[in-house]
Amino acid sequence: MTKRHVTLPESAEAGLRGFIDEVDDRLASDEDTCRVVNEVLVDLHGDRDAYEAWQNGEQVSNAERVRLQSYDPCNATLESEYYAEKDEEKFRRSKHLQWLWRQFDATPMADNVEFALRFREMLANHLFEEAGDNLRIFKGVTMTYGHNITVGDNTVIHDDVHLDDRGKLTIGNRCSISDGVHIYSHDHDVVNQTEVTNFHTIVADDARLTYDSMIRAGLKIGENAIVGARAVVQHDVPAHHIAVGTPAKSVKIKPGWEDEAIPLDDVPPTEKESRRIDSELPDDFEQFDEFQRGFN
Repeated sequence: MTKRHVTLPESAEAGLRGFIDEVDDRLASDEDTCRVVNEVLVDLHGDRDAYEAWQNGEQVSNAERVRLQSYDPCNATLESEYYAEKDEEKFRRSKHLQWLWRQFDATPMADNVEFALRFREMLANHLFEEAGDNLRIFKGVTMTYGHNITVGDNTVIHDDVHLDDRGKLTIGNRCSISDGVHIYSHDHDVVNQTEVTNFHTIVADDARLTYDSMIRAGLKIGENAIVGARAVVQHDVPAHHIAVGTPAKSVKIKPGWEDEAIPLDDVPPTEKESRRIDSELPDDFEQFDEFQRGFN
């Protein structure tokens, strides 16, 4: 094992533990999530005095007012808010939690790894559909909604990863997701790009996605498989295979797994269509085409 155990000084550990437990308890309670997020962000950004002065009616500049208002997730919009097929009830809560996640990453505390990993693990338990134990999520990880993500135990997700859960995304136990990886669960039609199809994308137990690779929507990365750096995966990767290139192809079986893996010449067809997620919009839903090209 190449890692060391790292601990904080006891005084710092006590403050860290107390703060995370306090936010965890508040998010688990009946308290309004929007209010919790607002107050946590005010304090994390060190803006309590200015915020209370503004709340008490003191004059502030327009720029300062925008800053103070932005701590409240009800005053913010996210890209995913515009998506037609989103689950309004789930999104109402996950938007607030995702705003806390993103704004926490904008604070200096997000670079204190021991603190930040534990804060995001706590937050993932409230935001994700399911979040396993000992989940390690580093800085700059983004997601579409958050509430369509399931992650198993002892998985690590490194810096600047994008987890697209516009459809559904499942990541198993003991997975390693390297810096800059993008995992998608939706596709756009090649003719009418406003037409979106959602899928269930799966990264199975012990899989490893290396630097800057991309996984297309609806694919399955098999158990114990490896995707090489900057690979673009457009087909399922069988268990124990190593896939590299653009488009990615299986080029090798992990040493020691030859007897269990499907031979390189016998890779089965991709089962993407079986992972398609169909959704219907309400009859009274008012759609618009942002590109104004006249597609129906």
